[in-house]
Amino acid sequence: MPEPISQTEYWNGEVGERWARMQAELDRVFAPLTEDFLGRLALRPGEHALDIGCGCGETALLAAARLGLGGSVTAVDVSRPMLDRARARPHAGAPITWIEADAQTHPFAPRHDLALSRFGVMFFDQSEAAFANIRRGLRGGGRLAILCWRGLAENAWVALPRAAVLTVVPEPEPMPPGSPGPFRFADPGEVAGVLARAGFAAVATQPVDHALVLGQDAAEAARFALTVGPVSALLRDLDPALRERAAEVVRAAMPQAGPVRLAAACWLVTAVNPG
Repeated sequence: MPEPISQTEYWNGEVGERWARMQAELDRVFAPLTEDFLGRLALRPGEHALDIGCGCGETALLAAARLGLGGSVTAVDVSRPMLDRARARPHAGAPITWIEADAQTHPFAPRHDLALSRFGVMFFDQSEAAFANIRRGLRGGGRLAILCWRGLAENAWVALPRAAVLTVVPEPEPMPPGSPGPFRFADPGEVAGVLARAGFAAVATQPVDHALVLGQDAAEAARFALTVGPVSALLRDLDPALRERAAEVVRAAMPQAGPVRLAAACWLVTAVNPG
């Protein structure tokens, strides 16, 4: 069995390059969640924001537009391919500083009013230490807001294609508790405990639910599901014939009439740096 690779290696390899190529499509699919997330943050003109796991830059760009020229955004990610894509995108509003670094250890200046992350904090190797480091980048009274996935069963956009693929390939061994992964913080009590131990106060959790349009038809939706996200990992080492068989069963499992809309369920978790 090959040695596991680090998250930095993972997001700087083929996966990061694939996500960078699919930036526009990913932003389109996740747009309902992104807009809801940013709409709940009460961003104020002139504030200084820290975007953790900024990826191809969508949340940083949208935050910059809301903060205006008097504000700023510091956007950090470990993935060079995605940061290259982010830097190439036009933007208006607050200046953005793009940083290729690991938010778990990068020495952030303690000047930010808000640290935000859309689907970026579930991949930390050491969650408690990572959040403690992020807290040090906030001024006293600064806010934290993260959007993370609830459980697999509530996320049909993943669960449906995953169940179909598992009729073709064996189910993988479960990861040890606390391992990096998309559903790392499906349990709200888990993330609340991690944040409290990292020094945050006033931790609160709200559900965020939307239907995502994966594609305009079953074929387009299946291609999206099998190219990005948790299901794509199940196909990584398949031979071409088995990969095509998996694609066939996922296409067949998708709703067959009109745009494919599947449920997505997240937590919005907020907290405060007490100083």
